[in-house]
Parts: sequence; structure tokens; C-alpha cells
Amino acid sequence: MDLRQAAAADAATLAALGATSFVAKFGHLYRPADLQTFLAGAHTEEKVAREIADPTMRVMLAEEDGQLLGFCKLVMACGWPEHARGGNTIELKQLYTDPSATGRGIGAQLMDWAMAEAVRFGADEIQLSVYADNPGAQKFYARYGFAKAADIHFMVGEQRDAEFLFARMLAG
Repeated sequence: MDLRQAAAADAATLAALGATSFVAKFGHLYRPADLQTFLAGAHTEEKVAREIADPTMRVMLAEEDGQLLGFCKLVMACGWPEHARGGNTIELKQLYTDPSATGRGIGAQLMDWAMAEAVRFGADEIQLSVYADNPGAQKFYARYGFAKAADIHFMVGEQRDAEFLFARMLAG
């Protein structure tokens, strides 16, 4: 498996994997209209292209034999400043894997990259949001030293989901 930075030409593939991964894990939780509204705003080729081009974001891909298996997005800015403890807090925006490739260590490789990239950037804290009823993801992030910092919410269409803000201070 290889990691590489996303390029503009990857936007459509990234958007498709983002939507597929989200629907596979969470699609059953939402009314079709709410799910479609969310996907139309969060996982489009245009939105992903803007993210790839954004100098305040880093988008890393995990590939094998030319097939996209996962990706990770870092925003080099604080997503929840009201909960920040660090002076240079960044946000792990998404860490998604292809549902058919789960359990192959893709998430771990992407997380290792994200942690190293945060240190290179000089961040002293990383924040991320995780669905309140996703203990598997919470356990994964806890292995990397993240802990719950606050109760927050996440909107999918008109549905408001309980989320946890997880954070981790970085040695500096």
C-alpha cells in the first residue's frame, strides 16, 4: 500500500469514496432526503477539488495497485476554537476507508501520517469529531492518545446527531 498527496485529478474518486464510506457506515440512520442533502454538500467532486486546492488543507490517499483504499484530511486550523487548549490547534477532518478494505491497517497508516504531519506543521493539539454511537472509531482514536473533550453535534440534513469532540495534545 502506498500513501500519496491528493491531486486535482483525484477529486471525483475521493468524493465517490467519501460518499460510499459514509453511506455504508451511517446511511441507515437517516431519512433519504436528509442523507441526500448531506451528500450533496459534503461529498461532491467540486467540494473535494476545493479542499485539495486549499493551502490550509492536507489530503493524503492510501492506494494499492492504483485503487483508492482510503484517505485522510487535515485542516491546518482549529475546528472548535471554543474547546482548544493549544496555541496551534488543527483538525483531523476525515479518515475514511473503502468499506471492502476495512481491517487491513489503512486507517493506521493514514493516522500515522496525520500525526507526523501535525508535528511537522508545528501543531500542539489535534481535534476531531466522532459519532457518539461509534465505539469502534472512538477506540481507534483512543489508541492514538485522543480523549473526549466535549459534547458537540453534527448535522445530516435536518437531523442533528450527537458527536464527541476528541482531542490530543502533542509534545512540543
